[in-house]
Amino acid sequence: MNSVLVGMFDTQAAAEQARYSQGGKSTKSGVRLPHVFTTPVRDDVIRDVHTRMAKNHRQPYSVSKVAGEQTSAISWGTGRAVARIPRVSGGGTSRSGQGAFGNMCRKGRMFAPTRIWRRWHRRINVEERRFALASAVAGSAIPALVMARGHRISQVPEIPLVVDNSVVDSVTKTKAAVAILKDLKAYEDCEKVRDNRVERQGQGKARNRRWRRRTGPLIVYAKSGTMRRAFRNVPGVEFCPVTRLNLLRLAPGGHVGRFVIWTKDAFESLDKVFGNGRTGSSVQKKGYTLPRPQLTNADIFRVINSEEVQGGLRAKRTYVRKFTRLNPLRNHARMQALNPTHGQSRRQAHQTNATALKQKAARAQDQSKGTAASAEVKAARKSTRQKRLAQKKGSAKYVAQLA
Repeated sequence: MNSVLVGMFDTQAAAEQARYSQGGKSTKSGVRLPHVFTTPVRDDVIRDVHTRMAKNHRQPYSVSKVAGEQTSAISWGTGRAVARIPRVSGGGTSRSGQGAFGNMCRKGRMFAPTRIWRRWHRRINVEERRFALASAVAGSAIPALVMARGHRISQVPEIPLVVDNSVVDSVTKTKAAVAILKDLKAYEDCEKVRDNRVERQGQGKARNRRWRRRTGPLIVYAKSGTMRRAFRNVPGVEFCPVTRLNLLRLAPGGHVGRFVIWTKDAFESLDKVFGNGRTGSSVQKKGYTLPRPQLTNADIFRVINSEEVQGGLRAKRTYVRKFTRLNPLRNHARMQALNPTHGQSRRQAHQTNATALKQKAARAQDQSKGTAASAEVKAARKSTRQKRLAQKKGSAKYVAQLA
């Protein structure tokens, strides 16, 4: 996806969002679409912030400062036809005389040993982090981005999906939670997670992360209650409170378009978290204002080709070239205009060429027929050749060969 303003929502066109109750049925009263969904979807900002934010969970590690150097070794110096690497002292064992300390040696230290004072974490600007979070929330409401990310939402009635509080707050059993997801046509995404579990490659299998699986739906709530205990055993389902939205959950891997299931209270409180577009309207983020989109419609070609824009433009002008520049070397009329003597010079050149061709043809005919003129020419050539042979010094045999 190109890093332009995409996924724009008009709050007047989508003023209300349907709310689903028990059995997956839409209620009569909907909820107003929060203003955060009008934020421009900037995948480049989301990817950059996600990359830096994911580094802040790393734990410092390093090798021992004395690893590979806990032996008595000294170089033998030069003159013994061996490398000058330090060698283990002593004798009576195969270890004595072996190279030590170097990273190319057996039981030696590593090259550039790791240190715990590496710059593990990255600082992220608050405005940039909030912009990425709001952009990720807006991207979760675009069905094309959600499907492109791999979520199975073809049967889901609406995106963003808002569920009534009574549906999820009172659930206590996993069986009931699965039934709710099936009513909402969202359980297909959980089945995808269950059926695509693969074993991890490398040493991670021995470090309590043997299995890798895909990402399922994210449930955003205002008050958890017993909901977390009911949904926690469903494959791929994750939770996040609306007051502590996390970019790592809303855009896993830096890819925008997470399938989010909102509770009614959480959906309505988004205006309190991010504000309604007015300056400083956010309750949770003091003094924060949502980024205002520069374009209400990012489809530039559609805007340019619309009837309103085309109707205000002047008619296309047609230009007629009054003079066409001609090449005088190819156009004789243009050359005659530039050089009045061009015609006469051209005729003389043609006559000269014609006379030369006639003379050449006559000479060829004389040579083929053997006329008196041609006989005289041959005799002159022969006498000249004999004079040259007489002047040349050499044996008679050499002269005979030339004759």
